[in-house]
Amino acid sequence: QVQLVESGGGLVQAGGSLRLSCTASGSIFSINAMGWHRQAPGKQRESVADISAGGYTNYADAVKGRFTISRNNALDTMYLQMNSLKPEDTAVYYCNARWGPLDNDTWGQGTQVTVSP
Repeated sequence: QVQLVESGGGLVQAGGSLRLSCTASGSIFSINAMGWHRQAPGKQRESVADISAGGYTNYADAVKGRFTISRNNALDTMYLQMNSLKPEDTAVYYCNARWGPLDNDTWGQGTQVTVSP
């Protein structure tokens, strides 16, 4: 089993920065990939960025060049550095882990990011 806890959301003005953290516990060495997703009011949840166990990263076009996903050396914490934030980045951000031979899914509880104009 893998458990996830996010932190770091908040209110920021457009152009500002925030860093989100997602701490994993449990069977962290069974994690195949981790990622950040977001859901804005009235919209579907969408992928923002993901990182594989080998460190390969992918980003949604909307955040390329502004957001950076990373993991610490212990592989138990994932980060999302968000720069040049825009009002359209406002959403609840969720971290996700896929783990085990069946690629099981675990989600964090979500953290609110609000970007004011």
